[in-house]
Amino acid sequence: MDFYCALGPAASRAGYRLEVFTALGSTNDEAMSRVAAGDPGRLWIVAATQSRGRGRMGRVWTSPPGNLYASLLLIDPAPPSRVAQLGFVAGVALIDALRAMTADDPRIRLKWPNDALCDGAKISGLLLEGASLRNGQFACVVGIGVNCQNSPGDAPYPTASLRSIGAASADRAALFAALSDRFAHWLEFWARGDNFAAIRAAWLERAGGIGEMARVTRNGQTLEGLFQGIDAQGRMLLERTGGTIETIEAGDVAFGAQNP
Repeated sequence: MDFYCALGPAASRAGYRLEVFTALGSTNDEAMSRVAAGDPGRLWIVAATQSRGRGRMGRVWTSPPGNLYASLLLIDPAPPSRVAQLGFVAGVALIDALRAMTADDPRIRLKWPNDALCDGAKISGLLLEGASLRNGQFACVVGIGVNCQNSPGDAPYPTASLRSIGAASADRAALFAALSDRFAHWLEFWARGDNFAAIRAAWLERAGGIGEMARVTRNGQTLEGLFQGIDAQGRMLLERTGGTIETIEAGDVAFGAQNP
C-alpha cells in the first residue's frame, strides 16, 4: 500500500519529526516504545492502518484503510499537574484542522472532553497517555483517530466521516499536514499550561451542547443536567435540578438521544 504523509510547514519549522508506517498495532503503542528508547519527543507517528487501535477506557478503535491514525510524542511538555490540559490543546487543534478540510463547517464541534462531532455524529476521537521517566521528566502521547473515508457502522453511537459529510477534501495526508501545523501553534500558545485560560476560551468557542441537556455516565451511575461548559481546570460543569453545579472530572457524555 502506497501511503504518503508529511508535516505541515509550520510544524517542520518548529522542529517536529515524522515517521510513517504502512501498518502498526497502535500508533500510541509505537510512540510509547520510543519513550523507552530515549526519544527526545516532538515526534509524530502515523500509520495507514492499525490492528490494535484503541480509544478511551480500553475501547477498540476500528482502523480501516483510508482514515488517519496519528500519535504525537512529547517529552516534558508541562509540569505533570498540567499535562491533562493537553487534551484540550489537541481538541482545539483538531477542530481547526477539520474545519480547514470542510470550508469552516460550523457543524463540526467538540464534545467534552475532546471528541469531534458533526451534527452529533462522532468523526474523531483522542487518547492521551503518559509515563514518568527516571530523570523526573514526563512523557506524553496524544493519539488521534479521524474518520476520513470510512466510519464504523457498528458503534453504539452515531458516526460520520469527512467523506460522508461532504467535506471539500477527505484526504488524510492533507488533514495531517493541517493538524500538525495547528497543533504546533496551539501547543506554543498554551505555554506549558501558563496560558490555559486562553485554551479554555478557544475550546468553549468550538464546543457543542452548551446549555443543552446532557447525561454523564461514571462509575456505573448516570447524572443528568444542563451542560454549562468547563471550569478553569477543564472539568465539565453540569447544572442539576435546582440550579446546583456539579463538576465532573471524567465520564461518558451524551446529548439528547445519543448513547455515551
